[in-house]
Amino acid sequence: MDLFKIIDQLAEVDADVLGRFDSRRAIFGSLGTAAKRSALAATPLFLGALFQKAYAGTTGTTATAVEVLQYALALELFEQDFYKKVQASALYTAASSTDKAAIDQIKKHEDSHVTLLQGAIRGMSATPVSGVTFRSTVFASLVTFKTGTAATSQLGIAQLLEDTGVRAYKGRAGELLGTDLLTVALQIHSVEARHAAKIRVMRGQLAWVNPADDLASHPVYTSGVTTGSNPGQFGLVVPAYTTASPTENNTTQSAVPITTGLGTTYTASDAAAAFDEYLQVAEVLDNSRAGSLIGA
Repeated sequence: MDLFKIIDQLAEVDADVLGRFDSRRAIFGSLGTAAKRSALAATPLFLGALFQKAYAGTTGTTATAVEVLQYALALELFEQDFYKKVQASALYTAASSTDKAAIDQIKKHEDSHVTLLQGAIRGMSATPVSGVTFRSTVFASLVTFKTGTAATSQLGIAQLLEDTGVRAYKGRAGELLGTDLLTVALQIHSVEARHAAKIRVMRGQLAWVNPADDLASHPVYTSGVTTGSNPGQFGLVVPAYTTASPTENNTTQSAVPITTGLGTTYTASDAAAAFDEYLQVAEVLDNSRAGSLIGA
C-alpha cells in the first residue's frame, strides 16, 4: 500500500486532513507538508490508528462508517472496471483524442477514489470489499461509443452509472452526520456529479438531469424496487427498505413546492433540475439499476 499516495489522495478531497489527524494543530502546523506526510506514513499501524481516531466521529459509530465506506467502494470498483473495459475497447481506440482524454481523466478519478476508500477502510481495521466488476456480457452489447441508442452506447451507460453514483452517495450521506467522513463522501459525490455532467455534454445532452434527456425515463431516474431483485447478493449490508425514494422529477423539497413556494415562479423542469434526489441501497442494487450490471 502506497501510504504517501493515500494521504495525498485524502488531502485532495479533505483539505484539512493533515491537521485533522491530530487535535494539537499547533504541532502539525509547525511542520512542512513533506514532514507531515512523513510523520503520518511512518508505519501502517500508525496510519490505521490515525484513520480510526480521525474518522470514528462523534455521533455515528465506526461500524456504520465502515458499512457506508464499503458501499461507496463497491460502487467505485464497479465504475472503475467499467472505464477499464472502455479503455480496452476498439470503440474507445477509434474515438477522438478529446473524448479519450475525458475518459482517461474520469478513470484516474475512479482509481483515486478506490485507493482512498480502501485506505480509509483498512485504517478502520476492516477488509475492503473487492471483486466488484461490470458484467462482461452487458459490456459486449454496447455497440457504439457515444452515438445511437443510449442504452447500447458506452457513454450512455456511463451516464447511468455516474448518475446512479450521485444518487447513491446522497442516499447514505445522512448516516455520516457528525463524522468527518461526511466531508470526504460529499466531495466524492461532487466529483461523481461532475463526471455525469461531462458525460452528458459529450453525448450532446444538457449537463443536468432534465425531462428532455434521452434517458429520462430510465429507472435510474425513478425509484422503487422490482420483484425478483436480490440486493443482498453482493455481500454488502443492505439497510431495511421502507418506501420508494423521491424521483428525479420531484418538485417539492422539505414540503415546499419549488415551482410556487419561493416567491418566484419556476417551471417544473427547473425545479426538478435544481436538486438531486437520493436512492436507497436496495434501489441502487435493484435489477433495474446496478443490480443487473454487476457481475463477471
